[in-house]
Amino acid sequence: QQQPHQSLVVLSSNKMLLFLAATVLVGFASAQVPNKKVSYQLNKSTIIMPCNNSGFTDPKSTVGWSIIDFDWSNAKAIWVKNRPMNDEEVLQQQVVMSTSASLGQTVWVYRGSMWAYPWYTSVRKTLDDPAYSDWYIKFKPNPPYTAKKCDNNWNPPKCSDYYHNSEQTPGYPHGDGDCAAPNCDCGKMPCGFYIWNHSSTTVVNNQTFLDWFRDSYVFDYQGTSPLVSGMYFDDWWPETGGFPDPFPNMAQDMGLTPAMQKQISLSYQANMAVIYDEILKRGMFSWQQMWNGQSNPTDKNGCCTKPLVVKGPSCASSLRSLCKADSPAQTRLMKYAFSPGRCGGDPGNLTDPVQDIANFLLVRGPHALLGHGWLGCSRTYQVPEQINWDYGEPTELCKETGTNTGIFTRDWTKATITMDCNTWTPTIKMK
Repeated sequence: QQQPHQSLVVLSSNKMLLFLAATVLVGFASAQVPNKKVSYQLNKSTIIMPCNNSGFTDPKSTVGWSIIDFDWSNAKAIWVKNRPMNDEEVLQQQVVMSTSASLGQTVWVYRGSMWAYPWYTSVRKTLDDPAYSDWYIKFKPNPPYTAKKCDNNWNPPKCSDYYHNSEQTPGYPHGDGDCAAPNCDCGKMPCGFYIWNHSSTTVVNNQTFLDWFRDSYVFDYQGTSPLVSGMYFDDWWPETGGFPDPFPNMAQDMGLTPAMQKQISLSYQANMAVIYDEILKRGMFSWQQMWNGQSNPTDKNGCCTKPLVVKGPSCASSLRSLCKADSPAQTRLMKYAFSPGRCGGDPGNLTDPVQDIANFLLVRGPHALLGHGWLGCSRTYQVPEQINWDYGEPTELCKETGTNTGIFTRDWTKATITMDCNTWTPTIKMK
């Protein structure tokens, strides 16, 4: 909740200003921003990542947000009991439900980029067909193994030489999602997290791995749906060190040498470069392409996004940097999270919503999204009333009112936005 000195000042005026700085806010590298019409309307510049693992996400719970990014765990209680599991199809049902209930709302969908999930039908089909064997990493030839190769709930046990583990995996009678009796059905293979071999050169049914990954997995019927405007590409192939969503002794179980890991990682990076380029060509965007303060321009955005301006001594210095014309806040698609961000806090009880909105309006460029990163399943998302206010368009970059005053302002055609870093006080003056 807001502290007593954290007040919002809202005044009114008939003054309208011309848009003076359009040329400052355009001309970006094509790889950094989406190929779509610019909109400064705040309620069309929001994003959340909801999930309801007990069933479908109620479309009423996401009203007021312009982009809904659904995790693979959404509706897990439904698809985990299907035989075989069909997460992908259930996700598409959610896409239709949500976009039908909220006019103008679009959906981003989940795609694993390193882990291969057999509960996605497109993935299961390749796991079930031995012709695609080279596209998957295997267990090393001889034990010991930390991960289990078999599901003993089947008679005879269902086993696979393809490396897989039980990280976040449905199970019977209990797991990360509880299967119906008598066991979990992921097709011919045991359920688990499998791993693609991005360096495979094997051609199957006239497709290379990259052909299939792009055309039959990422941009399948769901990825090409007009209801889907973007993607979340989870995880990555590290060149060295541990893996994302780690399971004990992964490299040892696979017999993976450092040279092999680096080779596959470089192939992964090359494949994903093709995917990111294709995303832009199709007028879409991805979570990983957003900028949320990464110092290295090649670093991808993670799920635990943060507010880029926070209360305290860093407030003024952050705004001085973000207000520059060459700031990534202006030249890329900026992702700004409500406080506290970093995968923490209660989205149903925001701590500094007005401060976050004011700071977002101060620093945003032509392409920007305000909202939340990953906060888990079954959460309530508060929609602050200021999200639906009409601020018009910015007429200038934000600026400090004087040398080291710690007070920053920015004119919009229908409002003037101010943040006093000394007292953490936002002011929105409507015109």
